[in-house]
Amino acid sequence: MPRTNSIESIRKTLDLAGHELGILYQISQSISCSLDLDQVLRQIIDLVIEVTRGDSCLVYLLDETQQCLVLRASKNPHPRIIGNISLKVGEGITGWVAREAKPVAIPRHASKDARFKFFHNLPEDRYEAFLSAPIIAPTDRVTGVINVQHRRAHRHSEREQTLLSIIGHQVGGAIENARLYQETQRRAHHLSTLAQVGQTIVSGKYLEEMLQLIVSFVTEMLQARVCSIMLVDRKKNELVLKAAKCSSEEYWQRPNLKIGNSLISRVVKEKHPLVVRDVTKEAEYRYPELAKKEGVRSLLSVPMIVKEHVTGVINVYSAEERNFSEEDVRVLSTVADQAALAIENTKLMTEAQESQEALQTRKLVDRAKSILQRQANLSEDESYRRLQQQSMRTRRSMREIAEAVIMASEMQSPEKPAE
Repeated sequence: MPRTNSIESIRKTLDLAGHELGILYQISQSISCSLDLDQVLRQIIDLVIEVTRGDSCLVYLLDETQQCLVLRASKNPHPRIIGNISLKVGEGITGWVAREAKPVAIPRHASKDARFKFFHNLPEDRYEAFLSAPIIAPTDRVTGVINVQHRRAHRHSEREQTLLSIIGHQVGGAIENARLYQETQRRAHHLSTLAQVGQTIVSGKYLEEMLQLIVSFVTEMLQARVCSIMLVDRKKNELVLKAAKCSSEEYWQRPNLKIGNSLISRVVKEKHPLVVRDVTKEAEYRYPELAKKEGVRSLLSVPMIVKEHVTGVINVYSAEERNFSEEDVRVLSTVADQAALAIENTKLMTEAQESQEALQTRKLVDRAKSILQRQANLSEDESYRRLQQQSMRTRRSMREIAEAVIMASEMQSPEKPAE
C-alpha cells in the first residue's frame, strides 16, 4: 500500500512538472511569435494567471530615462491608469522587488506590509495575497516586475514562486525585443514625419497653410490631443496663435498670451523646452478651465529659434498624464527648427517682395508726376500733392492713381503711323 502511494505521488509530481514545462514551452512559443509589446504583455498575463490561478496580474516595466516602474498591462481593464501609475525603484513592494531583484510572497494582509504603497485608483491594492517577481533581461538587469494578487488569503507554494521567477527570466528577452522593435518603429515614424515637414517647407505653400500642415503632422507623430504653433509679436510682446489642431472653437478664440506672465512664455525667455506633467495644477498656466474642456493634461513646449532669436513655440498636449521622452523633445525641437527657418525665409521673401513693389510704385509715381508737370504746368511738389489728394478722395492707393494717370496719358497720345 505505501508503495502504491509513493508511485501515485511520483506520478502526480511528474504530471505537475510536465504541466509546468508545458506552460513554459507555451510561453516560449507565444512570446517568440510577436514583436508587438502590448500583445506580448497580454500573452504573459494570460499565462501567468493560468499558472497561479490569481485574481489579478499587473506588469510594470522600467522607464530607464525616468528611473521608475510604469504600469503597462493588467488582467483587469484599467484604460485610464495604464501608463499613468508609476513607482520609483525601491518604492513599494514592486519597487523593492525591482531594486533587490528578488521575489516576494505575502499570503495575507498584503496592504499591511511596511513596503506596501497604496494607490486609491487601483482596486487590486485591496486584495489579500501578493506574489511578485522581477523581469530579468538577458543582460541580467531588471527591466520590470510581475505582480500576482488574490482577493482572499492564499499561500503561494515554493513551486509557484519558482515558476513565476522562471517566467520573469524567460519573458525578459521577449519584452526587450518588443520594446526595441516599438522604439525602432517609432523612430521610423518620426523620420517620416520630419521628411513630410521638410517637403511642406520647400513646397512654396502660404505660411498659414504650411503651419497648419505641420501641427497636423506633429499631432499624429506624438499622438497628441492638441498641438499648436504660436508666433512672437515683438511689438505687442505677445504670443499669437497661428495654427492649431484642437477640438473646440474656444481654443482659437482665447486671447493672446503676454510674454512674461504665462507658463509657455517661459519657453521664449529661457530658450529651452518645457515639460509639464499636469498643466491644470500649474499656477502660471492661464487657461486651466479650457484645458479641462479640451481634455488635456501634460505639456511639451519647445522654442522655434533662428539666429538665437525665438520666433515662436510649438506646444503639444497629451490627453493623459505623460512622461515625454528625450526622443520626443529632440524630434519636436527638430520640427521647431525647420518651421522657424521656414518662417524666417517667408519673412525675408515677403520683405523682398514688398521692397520690390515699393520700388515699382515709386517709379510709377515719378512717371505720373512728370506727366502732370508737363500737361498741367505744375511743379514737382504740386503734382505729387495732386496725386496724393486724388488717392485720399477716391480711397485708392498711390500706385493705382499713378497707373490711371499714365494710362490716360497713353490713350491721349496720337498713334504713330505704321511704316
